[in-house]
Amino acid sequence: MKKSTAPHSGLKLLFADDERSLQELMSLELPRMGHTVTVCPDGHTAIAALEQNAYDCILVDLDMPGMNGIEVITRAKQLSPDSEAVVITGKSSLQTAVAALRQGAFDYITKPCRLVELEGVLRRVADKRQLSHKCRALQIQLERAEGPRRLIGDSPSMQQVRTLIARVAPTHSTVLIRGETGTGKELVARAVHDQSLRSALPFVAINCGSLAETLIESELFGHRKGAFTGADEHRVGLFEVADGGTLFLDEVGELPKPLQAKLLRVLESGEIRRLGDNESRHVDVRVISATHRHLEEMVAEDEFREDLMFRINTFEIHLPPLRMRLDDMQQLATHLVRRYLPTATATTPIFSDEVLHMLRAHDWPGNVRELANVMEHASILCDRLPITPAHLPRRFTTPTVGKSSHIRLPGGWTLRDLETHAIQQALDRHQGNKAKAADELAISVKTLYNKLNQLEALDKSA
Repeated sequence: MKKSTAPHSGLKLLFADDERSLQELMSLELPRMGHTVTVCPDGHTAIAALEQNAYDCILVDLDMPGMNGIEVITRAKQLSPDSEAVVITGKSSLQTAVAALRQGAFDYITKPCRLVELEGVLRRVADKRQLSHKCRALQIQLERAEGPRRLIGDSPSMQQVRTLIARVAPTHSTVLIRGETGTGKELVARAVHDQSLRSALPFVAINCGSLAETLIESELFGHRKGAFTGADEHRVGLFEVADGGTLFLDEVGELPKPLQAKLLRVLESGEIRRLGDNESRHVDVRVISATHRHLEEMVAEDEFREDLMFRINTFEIHLPPLRMRLDDMQQLATHLVRRYLPTATATTPIFSDEVLHMLRAHDWPGNVRELANVMEHASILCDRLPITPAHLPRRFTTPTVGKSSHIRLPGGWTLRDLETHAIQQALDRHQGNKAKAADELAISVKTLYNKLNQLEALDKSA
C-alpha cells in the first residue's frame, strides 16, 4: 500500500536565457513540472524582475550578451539573498562550473539541457528550501513552547476532544479550537498536526494578539527589502515557512479587520503576496485557528468578518476549562510537578490530601496555565515531597485573596456601575496591565480602551 503524503507546492522560478527556443521550451515545461516561471531574454530584464518580486530559484544562462550569468547571480544575491541560483552553460568545463558555484550558485547544468536533469535539480532546490523552512519553524516552536507537551487527562470531556482530533486530523479541513485562555489550545492544534499527513512538515504558531498591527502582515506574508520603513532585509513570512505543513493562528479574534480580509483571500485562493512584491505565490498550508472570544458576538458588533468565521470554522473543537474537568486535576498536577522535579518517582507521594482538596476547590480562572505556575511555585519551595499547603501561593491559604474573583454587587447598581466595577477589578488584579485585564474580561484591548474612554467621558459630563 502506497503511503499518503501531503501535497508539495511548486517553486516560483525566474528563467533568463537569450535563446528564443529555450525560452519557449521553459515556458511550457516548467509549469508542467508544477512550477510558476517568469521568462527573461537577458540579464538586465532578469534583474528588473528581481527588483519587483522575490523568487525561490533563478535559472540563468552564463553566456548572455550585455550582462552574463555570473553578474546576474552576484546582483541577485544582493536583491534576494534567500533565492537559490542554478546556472546553465554551453561550456561543460569544470572552471566555468566552479566560478558559478563560488558566486553562490546552488548547482549547474550544461546545454543541451535535459529536462529530467533539470527536474532533479529543482527537486533538490525544493527539498533544501523545505528543510530551511522546517528548521525555522522548529526554532519558533521551541521559543514559544509552553505548558505540558501532551494532552493530559482521561475525563469524558478530554476523551471527546481526542476523538474529534482523531477524526479531523487526516483531512485538510480548517479547524477552529475554542476555549478559555490557558486551556491548552495550542496543544490541541499540535495534536491535529502530529496525527495528520503533514506531520513531517512544519508546524508554525503565531499569536495574533501579540504583535503590533503594522507587523502582523509582514510576519504572516513576509516582505521584500525596502518594502516599508525598517524593512532592512528580505523576510520570509510564516505562510511560506509553513508551506506543506500547518499554520496555527492563536487568538485569531484579535486579527485586525484589514488582515482578516487578506487571510480570507489566502484561504480561498492558496496564494500569498509578500509586502513589496507585485506577484503572488502559491502555498499549501493547513490553517488551524483558536480563540477565547465569542466570534458570533464580534460579527454582530462588526469586529470580525462573518465569511472568515465560517471559513476558519469548517470543524470545531471545544476545549473545556479546568474547573469542568476536575477528574483530571491530580493527573495534570502530578505531570507538571514531575516536569519541575524530575527526581520524583512513580511511587513517590506527590501531594498531601489537604493540597488535593485545595486544588479541587479552586476556580482556576487561568486554567492549566495557572496550574502550571502554581506547581512550579510549589516545586521551588518544596525540599521534600509531598507538597503541602505551605508550598502553595498565598492566595490558596488567604481567604480574602482567594475569594477576590467573586463579585458581590449591592442592590440598586446600574449596568454602567457593573461594567465600571468589573473593569476596575480586572485592572486591579493585573496591576493595571490592560492586555491581561482585557484577556480576563474576554474583550480586545481596543474594546477595553474604548470602554475606558467612554466611562471617562461620562464621568466628566456628570
